[in-house]
Amino acid sequence: MNNICVYCEIEDGVVADVSLELVSKASKLASELNCEVEAVVISSGTEKIAEQITPYGADTIHIADDKRLHPYTTLPHAAVLTDIINRKKPQIVLVGATSVGRDLAPRIASELRCGLTADCTDLVIGDYSDPKSGREYKNLLYQIRPAFGGNIIATIVNPETRPQMATVREGVMKKEKTAKQHKTKIEKIDTMKILDNVNFAVKIIERHIEPRKVNLGAAQIIVAGGFGVGSKEGFDLLNDLAKIVGGEVGASRAAVDAGYADHSRQIGQTGVTVRPKLYIACGISGAIQHRAGMDSSAQIISINTDPEAPINSIADVTLVGDLHSVIPKMIKFYKEQSK
Repeated sequence: MNNICVYCEIEDGVVADVSLELVSKASKLASELNCEVEAVVISSGTEKIAEQITPYGADTIHIADDKRLHPYTTLPHAAVLTDIINRKKPQIVLVGATSVGRDLAPRIASELRCGLTADCTDLVIGDYSDPKSGREYKNLLYQIRPAFGGNIIATIVNPETRPQMATVREGVMKKEKTAKQHKTKIEKIDTMKILDNVNFAVKIIERHIEPRKVNLGAAQIIVAGGFGVGSKEGFDLLNDLAKIVGGEVGASRAAVDAGYADHSRQIGQTGVTVRPKLYIACGISGAIQHRAGMDSSAQIISINTDPEAPINSIADVTLVGDLHSVIPKMIKFYKEQSK
C-alpha cells in the first residue's frame, strides 16, 4: 500500500509538538498497514529539522527549503504540499489541527477532491462494509471526532477517494520515540518550478508573536474545576492550590459555559487533551466528553460531594466532600509538609 504522509509544522526552527505526535501515531498505523511514514517539512532554514523528526518514526522526510516559504502563507505551502501528494500518492495525509493546519488542510483536500475530517481525537485502522452496495473495504482509516457539540462521538470513513485526510488535535496522541531501527531518507524538494507558478498574493509585512499564556498540554499538575465550583470567584481557591503545588488551572466545559473560567482552560473533547502526572478534579461530575480529555492522567484525585459522580470511576483517590472545605485543608497540609 502507499504510505502515510504527515505535514510537519515549523515555527522558528522547531517542529510543533502536534506534528511529532502525528509522526508517532503514523508510525503505529504504518506498522498495521505494512507501509512507511513520510514527513513533509516546508519552511526556510531547515538544517536541523530532520534530527527532530527522525526519532519519532519517519522513514522519509521531504524537505522544501526556500526563503519564500517562511513565514507560513497559504498559497505557497499549499502548492508545495499538493505537488508532493500528487507525486507520492499517499493513502493517508495527517495535519495538526492548529491555526495553520485548519487553514492548509481544507485547501489541499479541495484541490485533491478528497474528503477531510477535522479535529480528530483518535485514528484507528479498520474495515467497512457499505450497507447499500454490500462492498467490503479493508484497512480504512477510522477518523474519530466529537460531533454535535461533543454530545456524540462520530467515526468517519472515506472508502472511495484518496488520500484519506484528517486534522488532529494537539495532545490527543502520545509523542513517543520509536523503538524500531531504521535509517531515515532525506529528500530535498526542488521548489523553483513550483513556486514560480504561485501567486504570492499575501505578504507578511510585520509579525508580532505573543507567548501562549496557558499551556495545559505541558502542565505536569492540573487543578481543574467544574460547575460544582459554583462561581468565578470559587476558581480563586483552585488558583491558590495550583500555585502552591506548582500546577496549572483547568476547567470543564460546564464551568467555561457558566463563565467561571476562560475557554483557553477548557479540558475535554471540545477543549484540550491533557496527560499530567497529577490531575485534581474539583466539583467535576465527569461527563464522558470531559473524561476523554484527561483520563490518560497518571494520577487522578477527585473532590466531589457526590460519591456516585462518574469522575470517581476513573479516579485513583476520591475525596467526598465540599471542595471549599477540602481544598483549604489540602493547602494547609501542603504548606506544613513543605517547610
